[in-house]
Amino acid sequence: MDRSDFWRAIAMVALLAVFMATLSYIHRRPVPRAMSDAPAVSVSDDLSAELRRCRALGPEDAEDPHCRAVWEENRARFFGRPARPLLPQAAPATPPTANAKEGGE
Repeated sequence: MDRSDFWRAIAMVALLAVFMATLSYIHRRPVPRAMSDAPAVSVSDDLSAELRRCRALGPEDAEDPHCRAVWEENRARFFGRPARPLLPQAAPATPPTANAKEGGE
């Protein structure tokens, strides 16, 4: 075995070592986080409650300015912007009637 074959074998072993190190780095798994037993409290719960309230209002109350703001916040949250906390608004004085849901007869 002459000198060039020896250096070629060393280079191949070095490349193989670099390749194996790269593969092990790529396929490394993240360290699992410790999960707490307490449920996470988020602002989205207030937003979800307001969305449900606005959905229950019906088409005649769709122009409510507070509901428009709630729907805009929902769109912002959906597209990745942070949602701002909204102050809950009192429920309407007159609940929607059953006839309004059936078509307004």
